[in-house]
Amino acid sequence: MPRSSGVLMHVSSLYGDYSVGSFGKEAKEFIDFLSECGFSYWQVLPFCMTDECNSPYKSLASFGANPMFIDLPTLRARGLLTEEELLSAKQKTPYLCEYDRLSNERLSLLRKASERASDHEKKKIAEFMEKNPSLAKAAEFLALREANGGVLWTDWTVDTPTEGELFFWQFVQYEFFTQWMSVKSYANGKGIKIIGDVPIYVALDSADVWADPEQFQLDEMHRPLCVAGCPPDYFSEDGQLWGNPLYDWDAMKKDGYAWWGRRIEYMLTLFDGVRIDHFRGFEAYWSIPADAKTAKNGKWVKGPDRAIVDKIKEIAGDRLIIAEDLGDITPEVEELLKYSKFPGMRVFQFAFLGDRESPHLPHNYIKNCISYTGTHDNNTLLGYVWEMDEDTRRQVFEYCNCETDDWNRGCVMIIKTMMASHSDTVIFPIQDIFVYGADTRMNTPGTSESNWAYRITRDQLMTVDRKKFARLNKLYGRK
Repeated sequence: MPRSSGVLMHVSSLYGDYSVGSFGKEAKEFIDFLSECGFSYWQVLPFCMTDECNSPYKSLASFGANPMFIDLPTLRARGLLTEEELLSAKQKTPYLCEYDRLSNERLSLLRKASERASDHEKKKIAEFMEKNPSLAKAAEFLALREANGGVLWTDWTVDTPTEGELFFWQFVQYEFFTQWMSVKSYANGKGIKIIGDVPIYVALDSADVWADPEQFQLDEMHRPLCVAGCPPDYFSEDGQLWGNPLYDWDAMKKDGYAWWGRRIEYMLTLFDGVRIDHFRGFEAYWSIPADAKTAKNGKWVKGPDRAIVDKIKEIAGDRLIIAEDLGDITPEVEELLKYSKFPGMRVFQFAFLGDRESPHLPHNYIKNCISYTGTHDNNTLLGYVWEMDEDTRRQVFEYCNCETDDWNRGCVMIIKTMMASHSDTVIFPIQDIFVYGADTRMNTPGTSESNWAYRITRDQLMTVDRKKFARLNKLYGRK
C-alpha cells in the first residue's frame, strides 16, 4: 500500500437538514473536504439497519440497507416526495441524530415515495432484485417481519408478505444502493477510496439467520445454543455480551464458506476496501452460554482459521482488507494475521498502558498496518488527554515533542506523530480533526445510552484548515 491517510466518520454523522446524515449533496461536499486536505480514504461504519440501541453492529439484515441514509431531497427532485413532505421532515437540532423521530416518521415518508414510483422505476427495481438475490431476500424478510407485527421470525404465523410491503422494501434496497453508488463514484473520481466495515456477527432476528439457519449454532427450535461476545478487557471488566448467534463453522465448511463469500463480494461492491470487525474470532471465538448474564462464563473455541481467510482472499483479490486485531491477541491470532497478509490495526490510545514494547506505540508501528488515534469505540483524542493522569499526559506530550501544557496543541502534535510514523495508512476520527472533547464521542462499549448519535455541522467543517492538513500529508509523503 502507498503511504496515505484518511478520516473515520459514519454517514449518520454528516450534516444535513433531515435528522441524520444521508447520501445527498452533503456527502459529496465532505468528499471535496477530504480531497482538499490531501486525504485518500473515507472510512465508515456498517451500512446495515441499526438495532434498538441504534448500533449498526447488530442488524436485521447484514446485506440490507439502512433506509435512514436515503437522501430525501433526491427523492423530491424526482417527484417522489412533495415540498410539504420535505418541510415536515426538517430536523429540530443539527448536532445529534434524531433517532426517536426517525423511527416514528421516516419509514412512513419513504413508503409514500415508493407508492409514487413510475412503471419504469418499478421495472428497474424488479431487474435490480433479480440481479441481487441477497438484497431481495433481505426485502422479503423485512416485509414478512412487518406482516407479522415485528416479532422474532421463529414466531411468525404469516408466510406471505403483502405486495405493497414487499415492493416498499425492494424500493428501499434499490434507492439506497443507487444513491450510494453515485456518492462512491464521485469519491473515486476525486481520488478518495471508501473503507467499509463488516461486523463479524449477525443478529438472531435477521434475514441472514432466517434464510440460512443451518449456518448457525441453533437448537431444533432455532434458538441459539451459545452466543457471541468477548472476555473481560480494557473496555469492560465483565467482558461484552453481544448476544449474536454463533456460526456453525463445520456447516459452513461443507459449502465452501459460500455465505461469507457472498457477503464479502457484496461489501466490496459497496466499498473499495473493508475492515473485518473482530478478526480474532476467525482463529478462536468467545462462546457464551445462551442463558448467561455476562460474558465472564464464556470460553474460547477454535474457529475456521486459515480456511476462511483463504475464502476472503479469493473474493477480495488485491482489494484492501483490514483485520481488526484488537483485544485479547494470542500468538495463534498473530500467526493467522501474518498468514493473511492483511494489515492490522494500531491505536494510539492503547500505547501508554505501561508496556514499552506495545505495538500501539508509534515507533513500533510496522509498515503493513492501519493506525488510528482512536476508533469509534474510543474516547476522542482530546477526551483521552483530558482524562489521563498528569504523569501519563506529560509522558505522552514529551513523546510527541509537545513542549507546552496546552492540551489542544498536544492533540495536534499527536496527529503529527502519527503522520510521521512508519504505518502505511493513518486514520483520524473526524472529532480528532476538530480536536473535540468526550461529549462528541461516538460509542462507549458496554453501555446502551447516548451512543451513535454524534453529528457534525457544515460550519464546523468549514473551520478546518484544509491547507494545513494538505501540507502535513505532503510533508510526510501521504499523498
